[in-house]
Amino acid sequence: MAKFDTQVQELKYRVLKEVAISYKKGTLEEDIPDIPKKIVPGPKPTMRCCIYKERAIASERVKLAIGGHKDNPNILEVIEAACDQCPIGGMTVTDACRGCLAHRCASACRLNCISFGPDLRARIDKSRCVNCGLCMKACPFGAILNHKRPCEAACKCGAIKMREDGITSIIEEKCTRCGACSYMCPFGAIMDKSYILQCIDILKEAKEGSSHAYMIVAPSISSQFHYAKLGQVIKGIECLGFNNVIEAALGADMVAYSEAKELEEKGVLTSSCCPAFVEFIKRSFPELKDKISHNLSPMAMIARYVKKTDPQAKIVFCGPCIAKKMEMFNENSRPYVDCVITFEELQALIDSEDIDLKTLEERPLDNASFFGRIFARSGGLTEAVKEALTEQGSTFEVKPQICSGIEQCKAALNQLKRGNASFNFIEGMACVNGCIGGPCCLTHEIRDAADVDRYGHQSKEKTIQGAIASVMALEE
Repeated sequence: MAKFDTQVQELKYRVLKEVAISYKKGTLEEDIPDIPKKIVPGPKPTMRCCIYKERAIASERVKLAIGGHKDNPNILEVIEAACDQCPIGGMTVTDACRGCLAHRCASACRLNCISFGPDLRARIDKSRCVNCGLCMKACPFGAILNHKRPCEAACKCGAIKMREDGITSIIEEKCTRCGACSYMCPFGAIMDKSYILQCIDILKEAKEGSSHAYMIVAPSISSQFHYAKLGQVIKGIECLGFNNVIEAALGADMVAYSEAKELEEKGVLTSSCCPAFVEFIKRSFPELKDKISHNLSPMAMIARYVKKTDPQAKIVFCGPCIAKKMEMFNENSRPYVDCVITFEELQALIDSEDIDLKTLEERPLDNASFFGRIFARSGGLTEAVKEALTEQGSTFEVKPQICSGIEQCKAALNQLKRGNASFNFIEGMACVNGCIGGPCCLTHEIRDAADVDRYGHQSKEKTIQGAIASVMALEE
């Protein structure tokens, strides 16, 4: 069974694995020039025009695997050598154009960009066109399409633009670090910085006895690593040297309980669980910042709990999310979360130790409730908040707007901004389908949501209060 959706992910994983192996051996500095040659042995190219370009791109991936460019504040970076400079862009007249008499497309164009050739078919003057889309809407044949680069089409925040030389670039002030562009680029030209070396350092400290290493795993882990059982994955994490593995779903239980109270108090609220959604509000809807829940995310909430119970704890969060790497540096999360890695990076760490998950005994996770575990898919947070209100004896009526993806988030936030919203709670997830649609999931499959629910039903804790009773006692 394939471990990854795409060959781009496979390539990224191979680089991460080689970097991890060299770093643990203490030979990374001298191995850096040789890693691209391991990735691209030659003599014939398999991905690009020549092995020299393939190795140059691999070298850039190695840089990102060891932390990327320090002067770039973004978690995402464009690998210029890998960018195909996709010659696709803007409004394009297709062969479906019939050269009709109505010329509705020309009438709709406010800039007079459209003319007609000898064959009577429409022509668009690209030097004047601003891609407003009015001609596309007006054409009765649907003969005009807006062809965008995959990265640009994936970014619903308008943070991707093309430089004059054709290379993709990221508009810093618009980017929410959701990572949709990185997953959708067919050439892997956009990649997230890795903190896998910091994770290895934490494991080394734990082995020496100077600290205790905890891995907090996102609820979406139940939909990943399809080639092994979840219990075997958890055991594999322990084999890496972690002292304990804890569900972020327990933090989700805590967040749902607190967020339900805050919703009842304020009357209108937007969720705090997805860092890309929170960042989107701050950057694109600053007037709604007061509506954002003041709760920590599930990652930070459970990390805070662990550090309260164990002062020697070092926390590594693992999930499908690139934006979590941004959240790690936020003021509210920085004291509690020491490192963030993705499922892709976890796979690289496991394989760098030659751990065969399929041969391991199972180690169960028994921390969270059903409601905490279903945070991984769209709608799960809303169900949890409703359950929390019920358990608290509240009669407050939740009128939710469940938003799967930034486009739906934007539509809901616009309604809230205009004051004509019929809902009082926005569950915002930047990734379509929620965390199971995250850019660093190993696979993106239809069955993933069912896997999450199935895992939720296996929980020993049937209520949110039952799952967090010990945490609530500590807080009091």
